[in-house]
Amino acid sequence: FAFLERVIAGYARHPNFAHVVIIGLGCETNQVKQLVEKSGLEDGARLAYFNIQQVGGTRASIQMACDKVLDMARSQERDERRPAPLHHLSVALQCGGSDGYSGITANPALGHAADLIVRHGGSAILSETPEIYGAEHLLLDRAVDVDVARKLLARIAWWKHYTEINGAELNNNPSPGNKAGGLSTILEKSLGAVAKGGASSLNDVLEYAEPLKVPGFNFMDSPGYDPVSVTGQIASGATVVCFTTGRGSVSGFKPAPCLKLATNTHMYETMHEDMDLNCGAIIDGEVSVEEMGEAIFERIVAVASGDSSASESLGYGSNEFVPWMVGAIT
Repeated sequence: FAFLERVIAGYARHPNFAHVVIIGLGCETNQVKQLVEKSGLEDGARLAYFNIQQVGGTRASIQMACDKVLDMARSQERDERRPAPLHHLSVALQCGGSDGYSGITANPALGHAADLIVRHGGSAILSETPEIYGAEHLLLDRAVDVDVARKLLARIAWWKHYTEINGAELNNNPSPGNKAGGLSTILEKSLGAVAKGGASSLNDVLEYAEPLKVPGFNFMDSPGYDPVSVTGQIASGATVVCFTTGRGSVSGFKPAPCLKLATNTHMYETMHEDMDLNCGAIIDGEVSVEEMGEAIFERIVAVASGDSSASESLGYGSNEFVPWMVGAIT
């Protein structure tokens, strides 16, 4: 329940939304009015909310929602585009459908781009706790202080307990797609996944969907399931998603544009309509990791400035809102 509250509140205050309408049923545990007040959101020009039961049912609710959206759209016409510094950017670092090339092409290149974002005052959020297992020492060594290191260790300990009580283990095997792509163990995958975080200091460790407070490189606790993980990153404040993939991924994550970074040239050429950049050029000997990282950085800035990513142009992103549901459902 706490995760769901944080996710909805995080999306409601997300800078990529000009306006937000939140609709509740009226008798659920997660009351809209309570959520708005508890999260420090304000009912006004940018946000409106109501309950279906109070308004009078489905048709009345649809009409009210349409009226509010139209009013908001009219007010939005008065806004003007203005230049903004890069410190406003927060980039979600994500991977899915990883392969044997991920850890030597797209992931380290994205890590270099993340360092450039941080260097310009922005933030980068790494996540997927089960997929850093076995390589967490690489992040612990970069923690700015002991408290941050302890936060990360606490999340690893929680996952060990969580998997144990559910009859599983954290040191499990990669997915069938990962294995087909050349990854034999979760440790191989973790080493590649951590590379997405670059070399900047680890400034904070966030719980799932917890708002980002400390600029720079952050780690957010989440499952390795991509839609759940990215939903949390966006709720934490990520404004752009960078998604490395070796097998091919076609997801998008509104309201944050999602850049797809191919780890190998064969997959890029096969799925070029869904990919934004070919990091396989690294293994082909055409560019260095650093040069590809700079290209990713420039593409992030371009998309944040209004260019469309491949997933946006294809209309992806409306169905990938998947909050993490933990615990018994009674």
